[in-house]
Amino acid sequence: MGTSRFAILSALLALVLHFSLTMSDPVHDSFLQCLSHLSAPSPPISGVFYTPTNSSYAYVLESYIQNLRFMSSTTPKPQFIVAPSHVSHVQATIICCKIHVLQLRIRSGGHDYDGLSYVSDVPFAVLDMFNLRAVSVDTENEWAWVQSGATIGELYYGIAEKSNVHGFPAGACPTVGVGGHFSGGGYGNMMRKYGLSVDHVLDAQIVDANGRILDRESMGEDLFWAIRGGGGASFGVIVAWKIRLVPVPETVTVFRVEKTLEQGALDLLHRWQYVADKIHEDLFIRVVILPVNWKDHKTIKAKFVSLFLGNSERLLALMNESFPELGINKNNCIEMSWVESIVYWMDYDKGTSISVLLDRTPQSRKCLKKKSDYVQVPISKTDLEGILNTMMELQRPTLALIPYGGRMGEISESETPFPHRGGNIYKIQYSVAWKEESMEAADHYLNMIRGIYDYMTPYVSKSPRCSYLNYRDVDLGVNQNGNVSYEEASIWGTKYFKNNFDRLVQVKSRVDPDNFFRYEQSIPSVANRNYVIAE
Repeated sequence: MGTSRFAILSALLALVLHFSLTMSDPVHDSFLQCLSHLSAPSPPISGVFYTPTNSSYAYVLESYIQNLRFMSSTTPKPQFIVAPSHVSHVQATIICCKIHVLQLRIRSGGHDYDGLSYVSDVPFAVLDMFNLRAVSVDTENEWAWVQSGATIGELYYGIAEKSNVHGFPAGACPTVGVGGHFSGGGYGNMMRKYGLSVDHVLDAQIVDANGRILDRESMGEDLFWAIRGGGGASFGVIVAWKIRLVPVPETVTVFRVEKTLEQGALDLLHRWQYVADKIHEDLFIRVVILPVNWKDHKTIKAKFVSLFLGNSERLLALMNESFPELGINKNNCIEMSWVESIVYWMDYDKGTSISVLLDRTPQSRKCLKKKSDYVQVPISKTDLEGILNTMMELQRPTLALIPYGGRMGEISESETPFPHRGGNIYKIQYSVAWKEESMEAADHYLNMIRGIYDYMTPYVSKSPRCSYLNYRDVDLGVNQNGNVSYEEASIWGTKYFKNNFDRLVQVKSRVDPDNFFRYEQSIPSVANRNYVIAE
């Protein structure tokens, strides 16, 4: 009843404002007047409204730009930033952007690798969710509500404050915002045990294109399905998530072992492909491969980093049985709590306070580019050697290999929009980072990562060559200012979503037929167009 009244009121006020705002009014005054009319009087929205003339504008904008490629003087800037502290601020911003014909970008943590949550080539505003970051944990019922502006580090900390035997399967980078992480799928070190973050979402609160506040019951199962891996910013503004906590042991074990080519890295990488997705689901072994200078020549370093949900004695028994070649012994193993393992994976020393999880910005920021792939057949040792030689020639790109198997292979591709489940041995994240600010430097490093990505074509998934939505990659294709045909969008859409793309388009066309929520890789609406989508 409340959302219906809001919709009627907002429509009436929109008409009044549309005809009452005069051309002589400054644009930002008009926008603020609209926001004030349509939001709750307390807390006042004026206190979280920023324009380029506001002294806090640059600080607010830049605080959550995690990729310095998009902090240059030539990067398009929003006309306004609204940092809502109340759900009515979200409702008002949506309606006022419609009235003022502004595109809306939604930012929760700023880790969108290609900057799409805070950059646009058309006039736009940013809805920055950092003020909406409450975490409420109920260990008795084993669930939590977390707002989209919280970081996953803040979520982990909130859980650890209440329990040392509960956790949540999400990412290893604690500064990532919950809103984007969950809506794109969300994976982490417990994915082989428990699957993705979205596999444990019980409910959500979303504001749709009409300014209505919806929960799971009122939004319906189709929209609830779509926002769990289909990219929430295509469908509305997700304000909060209800999640199911998972059990973790009081003691977990971690290890980190590094090997160069001279120390047998090639053989170990080849063997890892036959072990990592088949070993016990309590064990997660990620490998990071990077070119380095060693003594007087170039080589490759492979870093094997692990989380085991159990004690070191049980871990050693598993490793000796399944992967003795790595040579793990008791001296390599460190026992700690699950939440302490998150800090360990951040490269902090053992004993570092878990309060570092509350830091909302990374330890350092650089220019960067990421890409992704999925490997479904082990790569031969000869071909691996060719890959490593190419990496040494290129000098800079890094590859992270993320193992699948376990729970990931037990969930249907269509259970959520995230389709990359069974049949994958591991995922690859390609990374390149640099500090130089020139366009020439950017082109140089972008060509590097595109070079290794092209080289990998014969060894990864095909028809389509799949990618992970949360490793945003505009090289796959983009919508032109959000207006794109189904056929054009399916070029990149099937890479992220495979056969789930069609259902996402159907949901989008029903809940946002006018395509208000749009960006370069948003799900297109085909409402009122003559397109036939396969059932």
